[in-house]
Amino acid sequence: MSKTVILAEKPSQASAYADAFDHSERKDGHFVVSDKEFANAVITYGFGHLVSLFSPEDYTKEWKKWSLQTLPLLPTEYQFKVSDGKKKQYTIVKKHLDEAETIIIATDGDREGEAIARLIINLSGNDHKPLKRLWINSLEKEEIKKGFRNLRDGEAFYSSYKEAETRQIADWLVGMNLSRLYTLYMQKNGMKGVFSIGRVQTPTLYLIYQRNKEIAAFVSKPFYELYGRFSHEKGVYQGKYAERFDSVADLETFKEKHTLSDSAPGQIKSVKTEEKKQYAPKLFSLSDLQATANKRFHYGASETLKIVQGLYEKKMVSYPRTDTNYIGSPEFDYLKNALPSYLNLVNETIDEPQLKENKRYVNGANVQEHYAIIPTRTLPNFQALSQKERNIYELILYRTLSIFEKPYVYNETIIETTVNAVLFKTTGKVEKVMGWRKFYKTEKKMKKTKEENQTLPTVREGDSVVSHFYAQEGKTQPPKYYTEGTLITAMKNVGRDAEDEENKVILKETEGIGTEATRASVIETLKKQDYITLQKNDILVTPKGETLCEVIQNDEIANAAMTAKWEKYLKKIRNHEGTQEAFLNSITNFIHHLIQKVPETFENSGVKVYVEKSETDTVIGVCPQCQKNVLDKGKFYGCMGYREGCTFTLPKKWSGKTLTKKNIKDLLFKQETSLIKGFKSKKGTPFNAKLKLVNNKLAFDFPNPK
Repeated sequence: MSKTVILAEKPSQASAYADAFDHSERKDGHFVVSDKEFANAVITYGFGHLVSLFSPEDYTKEWKKWSLQTLPLLPTEYQFKVSDGKKKQYTIVKKHLDEAETIIIATDGDREGEAIARLIINLSGNDHKPLKRLWINSLEKEEIKKGFRNLRDGEAFYSSYKEAETRQIADWLVGMNLSRLYTLYMQKNGMKGVFSIGRVQTPTLYLIYQRNKEIAAFVSKPFYELYGRFSHEKGVYQGKYAERFDSVADLETFKEKHTLSDSAPGQIKSVKTEEKKQYAPKLFSLSDLQATANKRFHYGASETLKIVQGLYEKKMVSYPRTDTNYIGSPEFDYLKNALPSYLNLVNETIDEPQLKENKRYVNGANVQEHYAIIPTRTLPNFQALSQKERNIYELILYRTLSIFEKPYVYNETIIETTVNAVLFKTTGKVEKVMGWRKFYKTEKKMKKTKEENQTLPTVREGDSVVSHFYAQEGKTQPPKYYTEGTLITAMKNVGRDAEDEENKVILKETEGIGTEATRASVIETLKKQDYITLQKNDILVTPKGETLCEVIQNDEIANAAMTAKWEKYLKKIRNHEGTQEAFLNSITNFIHHLIQKVPETFENSGVKVYVEKSETDTVIGVCPQCQKNVLDKGKFYGCMGYREGCTFTLPKKWSGKTLTKKNIKDLLFKQETSLIKGFKSKKGTPFNAKLKLVNNKLAFDFPNPK
C-alpha cells in the first residue's frame, strides 16, 4: 500500500492536522492518520529548523580560529547538517520520508516554511520523490480538510524555497565573514568582545543610532504664537496667526507694525463648513499589529508575534506572518456570516452593517501568499485566554468589526478672520456619525487644540468682530526615540526618507528592510548582542552599539538601500528572474571589497577615542591589589592591570545571587557590603549574609553566626 507522509513544522501544527482526519493515533514523533482520501498516511514534524548550515569548523579545522589570514570563508559547496539537539526527531522524520511514495509539505505557508521542509527532505535523500503542498490560512478543522482536498503541486513552490535558501546562505556569508573581520580589527584597536554583523541587523542598528544622535544633538528653542480672541454678537471664538516668532520682542514688533491692539475691529473673511468622512483603518498585517500592540500595551515585537502565533495554533485567528492588509471575497463572506457571533462575543452592536465589499479592505488582487490577520470562525472562551492573548485577540477582532461599521463623519468649520490685513484661522469640528470610532471610545483620546475643542458661534462672511490678542510660548521638540513598534514601521518604510531617488524606489518595492517574519527576531538579536537596550519603551543604543556605528558609518553594510537591493534580487529568484549563483557571487564580491576597505575604515574612524570612552564608562572602582581601575567586563568585573599580571576579579553572581553594581562598589570602596538577601547554599537552602574582601578574595560575613 502506498504511503503518504505529511511533513509539518512543529508538534502543535501536526496535532491540528491529525484532528482533521477521521482516525488518528499519536506515536513517538509522528501521527498515524486515515480517512476516505488517505488510507495510509503519517504526519511527522520538525521542531522548526531540524536542519542548519555547516559551521565554519565543519568545513575545515583551520576555520575554527578567528584569524584575518583565513578570511574570506567561502565554501566551494554549501552544506547542511542536523541541528544540534535534534538528531532523535530527524531520525524519526527521515525514516518516514524514506518509506514515503508521496510527500506533502505542510509547514507554515511562507518562504521560511518551504525552506524548513525542503532542507529536511534534501538532507534525507528524498528530494526525488513527488511533492505536494498544503496551503491554508488557518488551522481550523474545515480549513485543513479543504486544504488536503485541494493540494497544490509542490513544484510551484520550488523557487520560494530557493529564495529562502539563498537568503540563508547569504546571511551566513555576511555574518561569518564580517563579524570576524570587524571584531578582529576592533580587538586590534583595544576593544573587547565580539561584534556581530548582519545583513539586516546592522543597517537596523545604524537606523536607531542615527535617531539617537539626532536627539542628542537637538537643541530645543522657544517660539511664540499669536492668538486672537474674537467677540461676535453671537458668541466668542479663538483664532491663530499661522507664523511663529522667535522672541516676544519680534511678536510685539509685528503687532505694532499691523496695529494689532486690543479692541481693534476685525472682519470675518470667510466661513466654510465641509462634511468629512474617515474610513476604518485597514486590516492588520503582522507589522501593523506589532506596532499597535507596542503602542497600546508596550508589548515587544517578538512578544506580539509569539502571542498571535499561539492564537493561530489555537485556531482563533488566521495565519499571522502576513504582509498584506487585504482579504479576498471568500474571507469577507465568512466574516459577514459570523458577524452576529463576533458582536455577541464582545457585547457590541452595529445598527446598519456595511455588507458590501469595499476595495479598501476586500481586494483579492492584493492578496499574494496570505490575507490579512482576521478572526476565524472559532470563537474563543475569554476565560481560558491569558490577558495578553485576550488583548491581542480583541485588537484583531475590533479592527475587523470596524470594516462593517459606517465611516466616522464630522463637519469641519473653518473661519478666517482678518484684522488690519492679518489673517487668523479658526477650526472647529462637530461629530455627526461616530461609526467605527465607537469601538475605540475607551481608548486614550488624541490631544486636540483649543480651537478644535471650541463650540463656534453662528457667524457669516463679512460680519464684524472685536479683537483681543495674546501670545503663547512653546518649545521645539526633538524627534522621538524609536520604540519596538515604531522601529518595525520604520524598517518597513525606511525608503521614504532616502535622498537617492533610485534607492527610494527600491526600498518602496521591497517594503524596506527585513520581512514581516524576521523583523522581530532582528530586534531580539540586537538586544542579545548588547547593541541596544530598552528604557521604559524607548530603544537606546549601548556604548558597544555606538562604537560599532561610529566605525561602520561610511561602510555599505550600514546602508539600508544596499540591503534593499539584495532583497529586490532575492524576489527575482522567487519570480524565476534571477539565480542563486548570481546572487551569491555578488555577496562574495561585496565581502572581498570590505576585506580590502576595512583597514582604511579603522584608520580613519577614531575608534581609539571610543575605546577610552568605553573603558571610562565601564569603570566600577579601584583594584585593591594594584590600584588600577576595575572594569565591567560583561560576564565579570576585572582589573585593567591584567596585562601586567594582576589577577583580581569579582563575579557577577555568587551563590545563586546576582550582585548589584552597588554591591561591587561597596566591596571596592569599603571592603564589605550591606546585608544581601537571597543567597543559596549547595543544598538549595536560602540564607542572608554580607560579603567582604579578605586578602582580596570574596568571603561571607554572617552578622548573626547562628
